[in-house]
Amino acid sequence: MGEKNIFAYFKTEDEAKEVEKKIKDLGVIDIQIDRVNKYPLGSSDKLMNPLTGNPSSQATMTLGASSDKNTGVLSSADVSASGMSDGGQDVITGQNILLVAVVDESVYENATGIIREAGGSY
Repeated sequence: MGEKNIFAYFKTEDEAKEVEKKIKDLGVIDIQIDRVNKYPLGSSDKLMNPLTGNPSSQATMTLGASSDKNTGVLSSADVSASGMSDGGQDVITGQNILLVAVVDESVYENATGIIREAGGSY
């Protein structure tokens, strides 16, 4: 049999850990839980004066988002940083906990059923 990947999103880490236990009982090949963050390097924890410092991006100054020269361009394009738009439709789901599992095809349907029952989306 082949393998299938599952990317499931949850609102809390506890929900994801509960599902992880249940899916492990089915027999998984690999499983991992992580938090998805809008900004790849997290938030900035250093104080900086934009006049004398070397801010890497507008997002660093306006949002406190930590970024480097490469990711700063994309972070600054976010409407939260630029203020150039209201952001359009609200896409925030609150599901920022990601459970990634590799399962055998034979248990895929059971695993996704467990995720649905726990309130996760995949």
